[in-house]
Amino acid sequence: MGPAYGQVKVVDLTVDEAKATIAEQLRLILQEPQVSVALLSIAGAQQIAGQHLVSLDGTVNLGVYGNVGVAGLTIAQARAAIEKQLSKNLESPQVLVDIFAYNSKVYYLITQGAGFGDNVIRVPITGNETVLDAISNAGGLSQLSSKNIWIARPAPNGVGCEQVLPVHWDDITRGASTANNYQLMPGDRLFIAQDRMVAFDALVGKLTRPFEQLLGFNILGVQMINRFKNIGTPRRNF
Repeated sequence: MGPAYGQVKVVDLTVDEAKATIAEQLRLILQEPQVSVALLSIAGAQQIAGQHLVSLDGTVNLGVYGNVGVAGLTIAQARAAIEKQLSKNLESPQVLVDIFAYNSKVYYLITQGAGFGDNVIRVPITGNETVLDAISNAGGLSQLSSKNIWIARPAPNGVGCEQVLPVHWDDITRGASTANNYQLMPGDRLFIAQDRMVAFDALVGKLTRPFEQLLGFNILGVQMINRFKNIGTPRRNF
């Protein structure tokens, strides 16, 4: 209210309560002050609602309120960090934070195709997926797949050797074992090997198919020649 009358805190007050508080402050200097208070605008501050993408440096842009780092934080920690940043400009800010999508960290599900081409699926990771979750989300093991499954896990920061973790499918599904139902980590390759018999059958089919087609073409050619010969041959009745 200017240097002569000082300041009055009116946050969280109604219009009538703010009017009474201002009048009480002015009575310290003035006699019977007349105070009129009206709400000029409800949305005086910039809105920060909506989806906000976490940038490559791990921060979220809050517009005029600046950036705040959220990488590596839980939802509760991220909410506290955002409220702390907003409190520099706002009085007692309260925000609701939730994760809309996981895009930065993934694992790969690789299935051999038994001679029909391998399949690679890039799957976003939330931090809770296990081997059983991954295969379930992919629709289970296909007719081309075997139960020979393992995880190829890259070395942290490229230092050291990669890990190969064998997965015993029958133990997980039939025995409900959790010993090798590993939790998947970012960058993991979950590899499902092909069924060898199906692969061998496909290989044999590839090798013999050209000869079958050639033999079928020859048989068709002989039949056509015999038909043409029979056209000019008079029929004999006995």
